[in-house]
Amino acid sequence: MSELTSEDALRLNVLLAGEIRAIRIDESCMTVYGLTPRGEAAVKLHPSGRNDQYLRLVRELLAGHAIGSPGGYPVYIQRWTRMGQARDKGLDRLLLLGEPEAVVSVAYSNGLTDELARHAWWAMPVADNARRMLERESVVQGQMGKILASFLIEHLPFENSPHVIIDTVRIVLQPGLTDETARQHLWKKGSHDNAYHVGFLERMPDTLPEQRPARADWASLQPRLAPLISRGNPYAQQLERTLTGPGQTFLQVSEEVLRYPADQDVVIALLNALSAYFSALRPEGACCGGNSVEAILADTETLVSGNAQSTALREFLDTLPELAGEVRAMLALARMDAEVASPVLTRTTAAGTLLRKKMEPVSIPILQQMAVLRGQPFSAATSRRRLR
Repeated sequence: MSELTSEDALRLNVLLAGEIRAIRIDESCMTVYGLTPRGEAAVKLHPSGRNDQYLRLVRELLAGHAIGSPGGYPVYIQRWTRMGQARDKGLDRLLLLGEPEAVVSVAYSNGLTDELARHAWWAMPVADNARRMLERESVVQGQMGKILASFLIEHLPFENSPHVIIDTVRIVLQPGLTDETARQHLWKKGSHDNAYHVGFLERMPDTLPEQRPARADWASLQPRLAPLISRGNPYAQQLERTLTGPGQTFLQVSEEVLRYPADQDVVIALLNALSAYFSALRPEGACCGGNSVEAILADTETLVSGNAQSTALREFLDTLPELAGEVRAMLALARMDAEVASPVLTRTTAAGTLLRKKMEPVSIPILQQMAVLRGQPFSAATSRRRLR
């Protein structure tokens, strides 16, 4: 078979001669759909041979019209698609190819606009495309933002991968995409699957639902911290953030997730969120001790107790020496991102209870630092029992 039937060729050329924004091919019913300013147009195909061969001829016609290349969607572009490296120029032409991979290329592109997102969504309304399009500010702020977020929330119960759940929750929690009802709905799902809560920890660490009270001694510490905070002391500012209600909420939720992570993706995302929370205190440059838990704790002790204190740290400890433990905890947590768990995670594929047991050399020291900041007693033996 070397050519389309005369009827199909005529109808397809008439379709392409109009104001077409995107093309979609339904192979199951052998129909070509076109998106126009007036709505959807359809061309029912009448293959004279095998469907797959006939569809190849259809795509050759579309490619010749859209990009002047009857060979179809260029193979070298396919390699770039999921890295967001498709050229921003001519993205609208890619939507006329009837190729799913070309639509993905548009969805991943840095040059995506709200209008192009609408056309790409019509052509291929799948969750992964929605997630990638919502990484573009133009889409988040446009008319498609709430539409895509609503779709993702509606289909989230069908997602089984913690990584996908975390990614989706983080994306839909961008300002302006969801209302309070939707956020509460997502938060409550975290009681059964804490991957949902990790998405909240990443996106809105200071405004989590179900706020806890400030640490018990915050009222007495606040007047003493106030002068340092007003002068921009980073240790005082971070401690205020941590000891008030939002900070105590962040720590408690983080602890609950760390004690019962579903899989490695949850561990990685949680540790990165925890480190990011304290990142204002993360030392610049590489530390001499390395990135193991033991090395980080040793470096932190040297920094707080040694002679190499920064002016800000010395000022803080001179004012509130009794909070040296809290400073150590914040400095340690600032460096305990997913890298500290790499020696464990790279040697196992465990999940659930077995993963929690293997993670103890990392999770217990982190839980100890969190307990210091929450003003609570800590027992390694008790924590081991709870982790299991």
